[in-house]
Amino acid sequence: MAMASSGPAELESALRLKNLQYFVTRRPWLDLYGINVRPVAPYGSISRKPYVDPAPIHRYLPDELLFEFIVSVRLLRNLLVFARMTSYDLGRASCVCRKWRYTVRNPVFWRNACLKAWQVSGMVENYKILQSKYDGSWRKMWLLRPRIRTDGLYVSRNTYIRAGVAEWKITNPVHIVCYYRYMRFFPSGRFLYKNSSQKIKDVAKYMNFRASKAESVFSGHYTLSDDKVEAAVLYPGMRPTVLRIRLRLRGTTTGANNRMDLLSLVTSGVNDDEVNGPDEDILGIVEGWQDDETHNPDVPAVSHKRGLTPFVFVPFEEVETSVLNLPVEKMDYFVPG
Repeated sequence: MAMASSGPAELESALRLKNLQYFVTRRPWLDLYGINVRPVAPYGSISRKPYVDPAPIHRYLPDELLFEFIVSVRLLRNLLVFARMTSYDLGRASCVCRKWRYTVRNPVFWRNACLKAWQVSGMVENYKILQSKYDGSWRKMWLLRPRIRTDGLYVSRNTYIRAGVAEWKITNPVHIVCYYRYMRFFPSGRFLYKNSSQKIKDVAKYMNFRASKAESVFSGHYTLSDDKVEAAVLYPGMRPTVLRIRLRLRGTTTGANNRMDLLSLVTSGVNDDEVNGPDEDILGIVEGWQDDETHNPDVPAVSHKRGLTPFVFVPFEEVETSVLNLPVEKMDYFVPG
């Protein structure tokens, strides 16, 4: 009777042990966590001798302190890499992971970006605006304060219809003529201007201060007040002509600043004794002029009413793939948005 009663008990304990082994499956690779395994060198190699780490930092520092040191070095490396990025690259980097997002929120990056973007205003004025309008946040100031972008070109694509010559069976031919206005701004308060029928991928190569006269790239000066831009450029020659441009800065999204509405475009004449050269601040000379004012009777003041399509910003990395490179046959009209 004792053997009969002990049978079910042994069977029950065996089943319990079997279930326990099923639920607690042994996984040998879990034992390797936290263990640095050094590769085994071939037999007879010099590397098979007892390994002694020659670095004092590994011999004398505890593992916990060494781990904290490695983490700090990695953080410093990320900071150095982020410091070399542009502000828009920082925005893209913040989308990678939470750690990068937290690192990119460091005010140092946005402080440097803001002081560079509004360097004409001066450091003292920028600090006053920071405290009075943006609650001391450099990042908030970067996103909300109107700012002219300098990492690309502002492009205005204009088209008009011109009558052609009747020939063969075509009695009333018309042509769609397309031309562009290009503006490249610099943080120092200067900008480059060019009118051309060339596509942006061709013009972007020589939109710099080293451009030759044959490329017809003219330099001027501009000022930014809130979202209003005042710019002026001098066309040199026998009858010097100044082009005065008024623009309104806006963006399709917060902080984009990728559109500029052309409010007015006026050409006027200036006297030879008013300007000393193309590098002179022509904007300071024409400040306060009326739209119909000219200082050279041979060059009347003209307020242009055509070719006032808004400017669209194109970053340098997108000049080759921009839709503005499409010919008239594929895009007869472009809506800036």
